[in-house]
Amino acid sequence: MATRRSFLAGLAALTLPMPSWADVGAPACLAAGKQGERFVLHGLSAAGQSLFAIDLPGRGHAAAAHPQRPLAVAFARRPGTFALVLDCLDGSVRHRLSPSEGRQFNGHGVFSADGRTLFTSEVVAEGSAGRIGIWDTDGFRRIGEWASGGIGPHDLKRRDDGSLIVANGGIATDPTDRSKLNIDSMRPNLTHLTADGHIAQLAELPPELSRNSIRHLALGRDGRVAFAMQWEGDPAEVVPLLGLWQPGQAPVLCPPRPAEAMRMRGYAGSIAMAANGLIAITSPRGGVVMIHDADGAHLATHARADICGAAPDGDGFLLTDGSGVMWSGDQTGLRLLSKDGPAWDNHLVALA
Repeated sequence: MATRRSFLAGLAALTLPMPSWADVGAPACLAAGKQGERFVLHGLSAAGQSLFAIDLPGRGHAAAAHPQRPLAVAFARRPGTFALVLDCLDGSVRHRLSPSEGRQFNGHGVFSADGRTLFTSEVVAEGSAGRIGIWDTDGFRRIGEWASGGIGPHDLKRRDDGSLIVANGGIATDPTDRSKLNIDSMRPNLTHLTADGHIAQLAELPPELSRNSIRHLALGRDGRVAFAMQWEGDPAEVVPLLGLWQPGQAPVLCPPRPAEAMRMRGYAGSIAMAANGLIAITSPRGGVVMIHDADGAHLATHARADICGAAPDGDGFLLTDGSGVMWSGDQTGLRLLSKDGPAWDNHLVALA
């Protein structure tokens, strides 16, 4: 009888609907922050409402959202000391991920379209050679790794065909204190990895911009890649911090007017691309968000202290700053959505 009951219980479990993001309020994005002495990961609605908050063991950076189930992988600020698989229904830690020996997580990850695989941005601790960790999400077992195509990979995005775009920042760092070791010999690049891990294309910047570390990515519906950079050269130099790339072609850099470029202080913290092709890049150092059209032409600059997080929201953007405020924005300006949140960290991760 016990065996029959177990069998029937198993059948009943199979008929139960799998939990989805709708079961936690259908958040628009995920964001890490600090509230008092607590580090947390929030699920946020497009109206700026916090739908859930889950404690983290330290400062978070970015997160990866499962495409169907209410699971999020929260990554530590690099060099990564934790990557936690969080159940956003009950706040529990489902799994604690550890990179292979001699590897460190590097702040970002992304799921495959079917949710069966997680890809993580990693470096070999000694030398910062890039790796993409591969994890089977049935138990979150590590099943392999690919070369990222460069030094110091940070952000990575999945294209509709299952291939990956990787932002290799080009900076080798000390594995303990993050000090930069190779500024004079940096070679940042964009790498297009096929769905089975082969390098389809590697695109580098011109030699005079070799100190422009490629850090963050946004993908358009047409397959274009928008990328944001951080300048490691002379602070007095004015360089483009936004670029566009269609794999198979050469990258195109998008310099704004020098006076506008100076407001970024050589640092783009996040990037997002709206449904209509508008592009936002933020600079917490400069306290500005820049809006560009689909071709990379500068449209507007809006000032807000410590603004950094950016995610698409229809034809505009959701934005967060370090004082706990969330905004909506486009080329016409910023509009307050919510305040009194945590000190938001660098990124807003869109779920759609």
